[in-house]
Amino acid sequence: MYSQSIQRSGSVTDDTNLSPSPTEKPIDALIKELSYLNRILLLHVIEGDIIHQIFKQLFYFMCSSSLNNLLLRKDLCHWNKAMQIRFNLSSLEQWCREQQIPKWNECVEKLEPIIQATKLLQTRKSEEHIPTIVEMCNKLSSSQIIKILNLYTAGDEERISSNFIKMVQKHLAEQRKTEGTNTTLLMDTKYAFAFTIPYIPTDVKLQSISLPSVLVKKGLATVLKKI
Repeated sequence: MYSQSIQRSGSVTDDTNLSPSPTEKPIDALIKELSYLNRILLLHVIEGDIIHQIFKQLFYFMCSSSLNNLLLRKDLCHWNKAMQIRFNLSSLEQWCREQQIPKWNECVEKLEPIIQATKLLQTRKSEEHIPTIVEMCNKLSSSQIIKILNLYTAGDEERISSNFIKMVQKHLAEQRKTEGTNTTLLMDTKYAFAFTIPYIPTDVKLQSISLPSVLVKKGLATVLKKI
């Protein structure tokens, strides 16, 4: 997520050649792996609902791992790096849409925390923008927002003052009273969504199925009829 990969143009290709390339960007390698997995699932005629659940879990893991790294590394918390991360996230969203992953928008929603973190790094940080910042980061906990602001490296911008951070904390406390004493900082990378296997009934009656003669000759017809 953090590597520079802003040279991509056009659509995301479905390249299943997994051989690593010295010049291949990590985001390109990741998309290649996702494309390969999707193709395998389609070749095995896996139900769309199951494919959706698989990619939803993968996107959650990518988000939680990326956000946790961001929260622990000051060198990632600046405007330029946020732009690179946001571009890579957009590439994943584009891939999901082009591959027609079932309910792809729900998969992309699992990236929302890291997307909001990049927006926080890129947005203007002045007193009049505090309400917008709090509203924009509704998928981040108060602790995560304050942590990112504390880690933020200004670069060409003015450094964030401690007074500004205190004002953000105050606004968060007022707007998120129901959050209580939530001090969650890192996302749970081991969290797993409940996995469900849909039951899809068929109109085909077993009595109407004609058994191949080769099965009848091998004595399997009786077994199949009993089943």
